[in-house]
Amino acid sequence: MKAIAFTQSLPIDHPDALQAIELPIPTPDAHDIRVAVSAISVNPVDAKVRNSALPETGEPRVLGYDAVGIVDAVGSAVTRFQPGDRVWYAGNIARQGSNAEFQLVDERIASLAPKSLSDTEAAALPLTAITAWELLFDRLELGMRDTQGKSLLVIGAAGGVGSILVQLAKQLTDITVIGTASRPESQAWVKSLGADAVIDHHKPLDQALKAAGFDGVDMVISLNQTGHHFDAIIEALEPQGKLALIDDPELIDVRKLKMKSLSLHWELMFTRPLFTTDDLAKQHDLLTKVAAMVDDGRLKTTLGEVLGPINAENLTRAHALIESNRTIGKLVLEGF
Repeated sequence: MKAIAFTQSLPIDHPDALQAIELPIPTPDAHDIRVAVSAISVNPVDAKVRNSALPETGEPRVLGYDAVGIVDAVGSAVTRFQPGDRVWYAGNIARQGSNAEFQLVDERIASLAPKSLSDTEAAALPLTAITAWELLFDRLELGMRDTQGKSLLVIGAAGGVGSILVQLAKQLTDITVIGTASRPESQAWVKSLGADAVIDHHKPLDQALKAAGFDGVDMVISLNQTGHHFDAIIEALEPQGKLALIDDPELIDVRKLKMKSLSLHWELMFTRPLFTTDDLAKQHDLLTKVAAMVDDGRLKTTLGEVLGPINAENLTRAHALIESNRTIGKLVLEGF
């Protein structure tokens, strides 16, 4: 089968950063479905892994953590799917990814794809939807408290995770959502997703919030540049507030959280599949709910741009765009 892989960590402008290769078609384990990949999207984690993680055995490593495709074969213990089903999923960072014609994925972290979306529209959503859902409802536990009168600041709201998180927060809670975006087009995008207010993260966040009429916020979800904004986040959070993040700041002094009794919550959507947790199937369940919300017209795709077929040239371009930190919505590729 065709695949695009890397064998060593190289800058994206190096001609060998991503390479087209041939690999054997994989055989499903007990809980696996084998998917003929139709469309994929590219996330910051793709570039992060390419830049920092060497293939362990010198074998080519296939990236890609979002896909839509058709089930081609199933393992002996699979009960949720059968060949011919159209599925979507984000996969497992410890396994070969979706930048290949066929991929194995545990059935417990996949679901049927939304019927109302095309392959490219659907491929934009799985990883970011899982991340956003887990941030809101597993890490910040919004489903366990009354959100009326509460406020949430989303730093980096125009990106992939932010674009679906704003929608989920507005559809499933009563919380007031303030998003950050710096350019007119990204600010308009965040407003179109339902944010109650948008502020510019190039300005000090606590000052920008006050200028927008907010003395403080109850919760912050920081999707990028947490280290840069850390002191302003602490200043903006109300006492006993909550900070959740997904990025990897070089160094933050968590002692600064003590005076206000602030809590810190990290989210990695790969945790459940990496450790095969007892609640692994919650990712199947939440993707099923997200698909239903899409088909009911309550959520829209966060597709930003389709870059063409799945090949080394287009994936190289996608990685370069991701590394520029100026994308709006998701970058998607379709077909081989």
